[in-house]
Amino acid sequence: MQIAVIGLGRMGANISRRLIGRGHEVFVYDRNPKAATGIMGASPLDGLAAVVQKLKPPRAIWLMLPAGRPTEETIDALAPSLAKGDVLIDGGNTFFKDDIRRAEKLKERGIDYLDVGTSGGIWGLERGYCMMIGGEKRAVDRLDPIFDALAPGAGTIERTPHREGRDPRVEKGYLHAGPVGAGHFVKMVHNGIEYGLMQAYAEGFDILKGRGGEELPGDQRFDIDLADVAEVWRRGSVISSWLLDLTSMALAETPSLDTYKGDVDDSGEGRWTVDAAVEEAVAAPVITLALFTRFRSRIAHSFGEKILSAMRAKFGGHVEGALESTKRPT
Repeated sequence: MQIAVIGLGRMGANISRRLIGRGHEVFVYDRNPKAATGIMGASPLDGLAAVVQKLKPPRAIWLMLPAGRPTEETIDALAPSLAKGDVLIDGGNTFFKDDIRRAEKLKERGIDYLDVGTSGGIWGLERGYCMMIGGEKRAVDRLDPIFDALAPGAGTIERTPHREGRDPRVEKGYLHAGPVGAGHFVKMVHNGIEYGLMQAYAEGFDILKGRGGEELPGDQRFDIDLADVAEVWRRGSVISSWLLDLTSMALAETPSLDTYKGDVDDSGEGRWTVDAAVEEAVAAPVITLALFTRFRSRIAHSFGEKILSAMRAKFGGHVEGALESTKRPT
């Protein structure tokens, strides 16, 4: 299938490579020309106008850009040249209410809009991407070969009992969550949960490390090897997870985590999840406190915050200290 990918950062480039590796024809564009020419097997484009000119209608264009103005401006630039039946896909972390507004405008021209919450970080090329999709069913179904190629597939994970008759795509790692906005809403809550899980690991390892403190009675001090604890918890423990895998990797590489500053950024979704909880009058104390702890981390740092930094670096290639997004996109 033919598709264009616009935005070739950490994830956009690997999404392109995974699609190429599975036989799709991929056109790529980035404002940095070297990013486009660096993807073997892709057809680089020299501008947004070329995206529309080179693709055969009905076109499929995947945007993998920062939420807010970069995505908004790109859609505004592309829309006048698109035709009825074309599909714009936003695979970034856009605020779901912005999806709804954009889709309404594009619908007037007969252009479909899909919001695709995409999880997988820098590991997606190898592992595949978990995708949560919002939009019209006919557009989602037409692009199923794209989503199927990007998804992890069923793999070796045991099937959940009593799922007979349900959408089989879910077991492959992608979900049509509902109408426009639903995909990014589910991904937003996914990232809010991620904040809470990461915070729990961070606090736990901080407590383990603190047991060696000199303020404690000598017979109650333990010099615990955190890398070994993380590794043993990966194997048969009820708290095993991919985040724990990444923590184990970071601790094995640098037990002190001195290479991580401990400033923990937030990229927007945690804030939006808390906002949604307030709108719905849903209690979300864990996610809320995890978000506020990230704010505090920019003032003073604990070992736990280095654990958070290590996890973010491992799964997403995030470099702490330069806030990715501090405000809701407009």
